[in-house]
Amino acid sequence: MEQPHRAQTNDPQIRTATADDVLSVLEFWRTAAEGTSVSDDPDGVTRLISRDPDALILAERDGVLVGTVIAGFDGWRCHLYRLAVHPEHRRRGLSAMLLRAAEERFTALGGRRGDAMVLVANETAHPAWQSAGYRPQEQWRRWTKPLGV
Repeated sequence: MEQPHRAQTNDPQIRTATADDVLSVLEFWRTAAEGTSVSDDPDGVTRLISRDPDALILAERDGVLVGTVIAGFDGWRCHLYRLAVHPEHRRRGLSAMLLRAAEERFTALGGRRGDAMVLVANETAHPAWQSAGYRPQEQWRRWTKPLGV
């Protein structure tokens, strides 16, 4: 006799990162994130968590890290970075769940528009951002300058 379909009991849990998560987040990004940042080191992530304890949002399934997003708010703009989902857990709604958590945070803080850093070459990520309602602004160009170099 065929067993009836059961709902998953291991739904992802969303929480903010703590200092204890720094090394696991960095390891996760090596597997799940595209590109690197000058701040992808223990000091950079620790500084983020110390400065804004609610900015780094994690998705876990059964205690295992499966997704991240950084939802930084400077009082003026809502910045999104490091939306990453483990390759084995993609296409299951995790990016949408993480973005909802980020947007709820921004709304509670008075934010008015989310602004995402998405690599042009990371075409795998583009559908996730589009399905969440984000669109590229072709008229803008990001300008950067490394500090302290």
